[in-house]
Amino acid sequence: MLNTWVVAPTCLPLVLRRCHSCASERFRPNGKFRVNANHKLLDAWLLVLCTTCGDTAKLTVLERAHVRSVRPELLDRLHDNDPGLAAELLQEPGLRRRNHIALDWEGAWRLDTGGSDHLDREVIDVSVRFAARIPVRPVRLISEGCGLSRAEVERLIKDGKLVSAVRLSGRLSGDFTFTLKR
Repeated sequence: MLNTWVVAPTCLPLVLRRCHSCASERFRPNGKFRVNANHKLLDAWLLVLCTTCGDTAKLTVLERAHVRSVRPELLDRLHDNDPGLAAELLQEPGLRRRNHIALDWEGAWRLDTGGSDHLDREVIDVSVRFAARIPVRPVRLISEGCGLSRAEVERLIKDGKLVSAVRLSGRLSGDFTFTLKR
């Protein structure tokens, strides 16, 4: 029987970027946007607050976009300060690249294993699904989901008792499956 685990965000991740006021490197997105119109051109920013000094920084969402080229529903979501839109935009590689930022997901996600009935089986097949592109070490997920230490998970991989079609070292942010034989 295939078990499905889901890695889901619990809040917005921290934004890693240098603060110009205090040299801190962490900003908290609060889901607020600023939209500015200059004749027929729009600029839009996602506002983030420094976790140390509280200074506000702007992440460019739209820059000099012609008003007719912006979908009306996007504009409505920007004006409504839609926190779901903030989460979607932070997932976009283009926005992160344009603003020279990275995301810190530490403490901003949870693993839902659907219960612990799988822990007593000899062989378990697990499909891990990501609700958002959250880079997580598979060893950490497996250790948390199966109630094992990370060293034990590493040993199971080395012994060939934990197998997957993807490499289990490093970080993953996409769906994968694995089989654990005890």
